[in-house]
Amino acid sequence: MTMTRIMRRPEWHVGLAGLSAIGVTFGFARYGYGLYLPEFRREFNLSVGTVGLIGSASYVGFVVALLLVGTLVARFGPRSMVITGGVCATVGMGLVTVARDPAVLTTGLVLAGMSSGWVWAPYSDVVDRVIPRSRRERVMAVIATGTAFGVVVAGPLALFLRHSHWRHAWLVFAVAALAATVYNALVLPGGPHRAASYGARERSEGGRARSGPGRGWFLRRRAIPLYLTAVSYGLVGAVYWAYAIEAIAGATGSGSATAPVFWTLMGLAGTAGALTGHAITRYGLRRTHVWLFTGLAVAVALLGLAPGSLPAVAASAVLYGPCFMAGSALLAVWSYYTFPEQPSTGFTATILFVGLGTITGPATLGALADSHGLRSAFLVTAAVAATTLLVRPGSRPGPSSGTDQSRNGSRPGRGKRVVAS
Repeated sequence: MTMTRIMRRPEWHVGLAGLSAIGVTFGFARYGYGLYLPEFRREFNLSVGTVGLIGSASYVGFVVALLLVGTLVARFGPRSMVITGGVCATVGMGLVTVARDPAVLTTGLVLAGMSSGWVWAPYSDVVDRVIPRSRRERVMAVIATGTAFGVVVAGPLALFLRHSHWRHAWLVFAVAALAATVYNALVLPGGPHRAASYGARERSEGGRARSGPGRGWFLRRRAIPLYLTAVSYGLVGAVYWAYAIEAIAGATGSGSATAPVFWTLMGLAGTAGALTGHAITRYGLRRTHVWLFTGLAVAVALLGLAPGSLPAVAASAVLYGPCFMAGSALLAVWSYYTFPEQPSTGFTATILFVGLGTITGPATLGALADSHGLRSAFLVTAAVAATTLLVRPGSRPGPSSGTDQSRNGSRPGRGKRVVAS
């Protein structure tokens, strides 16, 4: 098969569009804050507690965007939501570029942080709408690893554009966000997703037609472990992204190249998260969940124990990168199994719980770091990740999820129609 024929397949266009959008909204707009935190603290005279509050504020913007997506995506479709997120990323990072005081900096960071809330969930509808069933898990996993590719670009950029040149890096980020937004506007299907008609057609176990989403729909019993995992994932990730560079720079010196190299290594390792769909298909949600949160716990603990040790820092990056990137893919697939009748709505609910963790993490652990040091904050965060091992997915998708009762709950069933654009 020639490359031209391959590129005509819809999964390539959707995968590249999602990869680019997630890369700029997460890898740049959301996590770039942690990469340039030493520069922000130095230029704007910010304490660790203050930067934690700013980080939490940016995650509040993320949650606000999620709430809006949950109500708007059914009416306007996923493409409009993704474009809105791209505009937020472009404008927000542009404001960071020209910021001269903490107020403008915070405004830009909050607006940029909102972008990932607009963008993440709608791709569940896009994938459900245009990707054949047999390739959905893999496309979801590829899209989720866009963060890793964004981090791979941001790390080397920080080696050359740091200290007094950090504004140039954020200008590059803003231009990349604009380009990704234009590409998504050209590639993604327009109009609302029509998966709701599938939900109306399907029958519950008792033979009655399903009703629209209500509190019971969101709080179905098999969704509770998903939500608990999402809260932990959000908290652990927010603390690591916000404070990892600060911990390393504090132990090795702000002029050291260790931090940018660490960031790049983390991104490179994170690209392995593209294999998450294959891992879930082969080993199931339970095993994949255990592997990922074990890796996250060890990675975070290493920065708490030895942030000045190059081997420990490198091992933390190599572990955290793929485990974190795979974690977002795990939540996407797990949510899809749990809420197949309305993927974006269900995934929005899941990400809201991620948002609860991201809001709680930086502010709470930042206050702990002010009083007991960053190393203690990282060890507490590692304990949270380890505790998540007690909360695991069911052995298979629930009977009303529209999936087969296949081994380990790894494969979707054949009863669900794909709604084409």
